[in-house]
Amino acid sequence: MNALLKIPNNFQINGKTVECFRYGNGHINDTYLVKTDKGSKYIFQRINHLVFKNVDMLMKNQELVTSYISRKLQSQGAYNRRLLLNLVYTLDNESYLIHDGNYYRCYEFIEGGQCLEKIEHPYQFELAGTAFGRFQRLLDGFEADKLYEVIPDFHNTVSRYNQLLSAINDDKAKRAQSCRELTEKFLSRKDYCDKVIKEIDAGNIPVRVTHNDTKLNNALIDMESKEALAVLDLDTVMPGSILYDFGDSIRYGANTGAEDEKDLTKVGFDMELYKAFAKGFINQVKDILTQGEIRLMAFSSILMTYECGMRFLTDHLNGDVYFKISREEHNLDRAKTQMKMVEDMEKSIDQMQEYIWSFYEKSSS
Repeated sequence: MNALLKIPNNFQINGKTVECFRYGNGHINDTYLVKTDKGSKYIFQRINHLVFKNVDMLMKNQELVTSYISRKLQSQGAYNRRLLLNLVYTLDNESYLIHDGNYYRCYEFIEGGQCLEKIEHPYQFELAGTAFGRFQRLLDGFEADKLYEVIPDFHNTVSRYNQLLSAINDDKAKRAQSCRELTEKFLSRKDYCDKVIKEIDAGNIPVRVTHNDTKLNNALIDMESKEALAVLDLDTVMPGSILYDFGDSIRYGANTGAEDEKDLTKVGFDMELYKAFAKGFINQVKDILTQGEIRLMAFSSILMTYECGMRFLTDHLNGDVYFKISREEHNLDRAKTQMKMVEDMEKSIDQMQEYIWSFYEKSSS
């Protein structure tokens, strides 16, 4: 840690580093909180270049997105440093530093913000929806094709379906027979896979800048003032559909149980949490959405849950080579919770979509 203490001084920070310690609970990059002798704080990260192999393009994405948001806020007379992730550049004006074969970056620390791991009250999820919705609204107009595709076909559900088929046929871990009933549930919903893709190809849904990891803990919230602040973790920002970001938030946050809960009686779709997030999100983006996006907004929650479930099941069949596990059948349990959520949302889809439409009925009346 003593050696690490000196590295942040290669960035344009206020003062010299006096403390540098582990911070947060990220699973990919190593994150630290840096304090200086001038009392300033920064978030300092060692980028996992084994996962993100093209660090240069990864950071160019972040430069483009954060500078665009900054300019948009300034043009609206609403600039606030707490509403965006601010990169701190190196002494050579680069967005990252290479030191002893490792890659480092630095951000301004946002005071008063919290990353929640669990929702204790629906208003917290509404604030997360506000943060992610504002992120989308501020990036409206940004040409998404300027961004590097960090993970190609990340939300291509057709590709994910084909990967599941290959995993079933290859049966590398000899597990296909034991989870046949669950596998059939995923395969029987094949028609879900290309619904959004077809609409994008037809021009009914635009390709936008998407976050692609809209978990609750990636939305910074000021719990004291009850404000939605910046959206964090921009590593998977790339071209996509706004539906993916909305749907994945619901998949993660509107579940009454844990993502890997073994007892499926504890797992279910929470309509009140869905409404809370939708309220925060839609109020931010309703003026920029197309009719195609509005029509599939509720369905996107099912789609993203279905897709994630297929990924868990595929990994289980392949022998748990992608997602980290801490017990036997961990990925299988994850796949089961996702399918339980899919089944619950399918029963509620009409009510879910009616709530989305209600925002437009109010504004037109």
